[in-house]
Amino acid sequence: MTTAAIGIDFGTTNSVVALARADGSVTTRSFATRQGAVDAYRSALMFWREGRPPNTHVAHVSGPDALDMALGMTTEHRFLQSLKTHLSSRAFQETRLFGKLFRLEDLIGVFLTDLVAGLDDVAETPLVSGRPVVFAGERPDEELALGRLRASYGKAGMPAVDFAYEPLGAAYWYARDLKTPQTMLVADFGGGTSDFSVMRFEPGGAGRLDAIPLSHAGVGVAGDTFDYRIIEHAISPRLGKGTQYRSFEKLLPIPAHYHAAFAQWHRLSLMKSRETMAELKALIRDAVEPGKLEDLLTVIEYDLGYELYRAVSAAKIALSSAEQTTLSFRQMDVTIETSIRRSDFDSWIADDVGAIETALDKALSEANVSTGAIEAVFMTGGTSHVPAVRALFDRRFGASRVHIGDAFRSVASGLALLALDRARATVAA
Repeated sequence: MTTAAIGIDFGTTNSVVALARADGSVTTRSFATRQGAVDAYRSALMFWREGRPPNTHVAHVSGPDALDMALGMTTEHRFLQSLKTHLSSRAFQETRLFGKLFRLEDLIGVFLTDLVAGLDDVAETPLVSGRPVVFAGERPDEELALGRLRASYGKAGMPAVDFAYEPLGAAYWYARDLKTPQTMLVADFGGGTSDFSVMRFEPGGAGRLDAIPLSHAGVGVAGDTFDYRIIEHAISPRLGKGTQYRSFEKLLPIPAHYHAAFAQWHRLSLMKSRETMAELKALIRDAVEPGKLEDLLTVIEYDLGYELYRAVSAAKIALSSAEQTTLSFRQMDVTIETSIRRSDFDSWIADDVGAIETALDKALSEANVSTGAIEAVFMTGGTSHVPAVRALFDRRFGASRVHIGDAFRSVASGLALLALDRARATVAA
């Protein structure tokens, strides 16, 4: 059957493509990788130089295969991910990869090209891409972010892309089987943002329920933020944070910017510059605890950020069901073994959970809807399984009203249905 509409959930960590047929059925695209078929395509790129001078060129691979190659490649390469988090920031304009200049739009365009490779007529098929309610960053520039995202799709051969809030896509997916009117809250937790939509579903034509958005709110706090807290408290001190170095007979603290950047693991590869490496080696010579900075240098030099992230992620997942776990990282003679209690993790993320609740309150307030008027809460995304987050929603709405959706497919599938409805509405008009 021919694809009638496409929904793309371009995520900070993973991306999903959903294909809607004319009869309203939806499937998610499966990607063949070295590890087998996957529906969630890792939002990652890896670049390296291929060939011999003077006939060298910059090669790349994306998705799960980018991770596999990065983990196994011993020659020089650059591994990039979480590019979505930079969309709203003018601080990331461009970067050079093996002598070739890439703007942020170019990099995301390369990834999106791979994401839809092999699909027929993507330029002509109705397409809706998700977007966060609030883009990640301290002072997100929405106009800049949307302009960059639209340009990225254009570079990937999809200039007619339409956009919709990601929780709206999740709402469409949840409500596809509703038979009676309902007021619901959708909470979509991604890697970079947490987004909320209050929706009212009312009877429409042909036995359908029409979706009426009442409000949207969001905050740049989500899964990556929680990873950051673990790195900040459990990893960075082991890699020199809070230690000192000697300068003209004075003891000075190791500059904070090394660990501020490092703790955001997706920026680790951007630290691998000649200048940064030279600065760290100079600090090691004068450090009070040089071994810790040597381990930091090793992690950067050998691109061990992903392995470290996996250890952090495994610990976070374990704390969803256990009261205590051990974070274990062993790579290239760098060994970190540390016990983490859930109570400690909850205290580290307490302010972040508070920021999520503030955004939730904003969504309810702008919709002029009370907590009691919300008949169902649909939560999607990995962070919905964090006990402190789930406890917040259980406390506010009652566990019986809270439903957990498919962490990977819900948003993209709903966006595909939304694209289908918008296309039909355009034809009818």
